[in-house]
Amino acid sequence: MQKTTEQAKTNMSAPMKLLQAIKKNSFLRYGLPMLVLVVGGAYGLKEFRSLRYEIIDKRKTVDPETEARMKQLQKEKKASVAEEYEKMQQSDLDNWHNIRGPRPWEDSKEFQMMQRENVEKSKHISTKR
Repeated sequence: MQKTTEQAKTNMSAPMKLLQAIKKNSFLRYGLPMLVLVVGGAYGLKEFRSLRYEIIDKRKTVDPETEARMKQLQKEKKASVAEEYEKMQQSDLDNWHNIRGPRPWEDSKEFQMMQRENVEKSKHISTKR
């Protein structure tokens, strides 16, 4: 009987030996799958991310005529700092009123009418002084 069990041990196939080695070695059992998961996950995320940006780039394609018109309009709209400073000088920053917007539970039209009346009253009071 002992010879048959020893013969069975020596005649073990290679996959069986590998399975036993995996069961005994904790790195092969826990570390290697974790390492594969981390490295594979990073590679997979890189691929999905690049695919995402490729799709976004395809959506943003604009025909050349429209793009040329947009660039021309942007060149025309560019304002210098001096022009913006002039606009700021012309604006009246001393006489302004902070008007609160309506709350979600308030009727917006009714609230706007009340605010306009309050502004008109405050103008009348400030002109009488």
